[in-house]
Amino acid sequence: MNRHPTAIIEGGAQVHPSVVVGPYSIVEAGAFIGEGCIIESCARIYGHTRMGRFNRVCHGVTLGSEPQDLSYTPDKAKLLTIGDHNHFKEGVNISHGIKYEQGTVIGSHNYWMAYSHAGHDCTVGDHNIFANTATLAGHCVVGDRVFLSGQVAVHQFARIGSYAMVAGVSGVAQDVPPYVTADGHRARFVGLNTVGLRRNGFDQAQRSTIKAVYRILFRSGLRLADALLQVEEAYPDSPQATEIVRFVQSSQRGIISFS
Repeated sequence: MNRHPTAIIEGGAQVHPSVVVGPYSIVEAGAFIGEGCIIESCARIYGHTRMGRFNRVCHGVTLGSEPQDLSYTPDKAKLLTIGDHNHFKEGVNISHGIKYEQGTVIGSHNYWMAYSHAGHDCTVGDHNIFANTATLAGHCVVGDRVFLSGQVAVHQFARIGSYAMVAGVSGVAQDVPPYVTADGHRARFVGLNTVGLRRNGFDQAQRSTIKAVYRILFRSGLRLADALLQVEEAYPDSPQATEIVRFVQSSQRGIISFS
């Protein structure tokens, strides 16, 4: 192990021999750090953290810290589980779980810019980007290939669907469905995430189907239940249409409004 003399690795921490631990960083007892991870200076990996392979943890990051929840007591602690190839930039903070058995779960290939945050019991998928100070409150769910811009604040229990993009300084109080762009002081659906869809290989036919589905849901004048039924009948073979329908049907907080 490449360990700086000032680093502290407590007894009971499981750290792969290939891991680099920089100056003044702390890995607490109980933590698990997988192959090829790089932990830079002044980072702290708390004991409830389980980290996979080839993650990079930059200066001042705290992973697996106590939840920012007034009801928290140490006996309620659940894990923070992190996948592979994540990049945590300076000052990122992610809390361990408290209320869900699986705790806080972060997937793989996510890029967390400086001072972004995920609260307790969040579930985050793969290939997401969290710009500077983007914040997930507790119990949020983020799909795959989502882009949260700078200073986005997501309300607890809200969900962000896959391939969605939320513009900067937006407050997300309800669920953001897949494939869309949301913007505003209270984020509203302002159109498709066309750039993101193109970058991720969605062809014109798929983008047109997604657009048509949202037109039925938000512009047809139908009751939501009737609009969902019309989408299912019109696009039975579209995976994107099916994902949108399932997302909307499973919403607990409601869906952001259409501008």
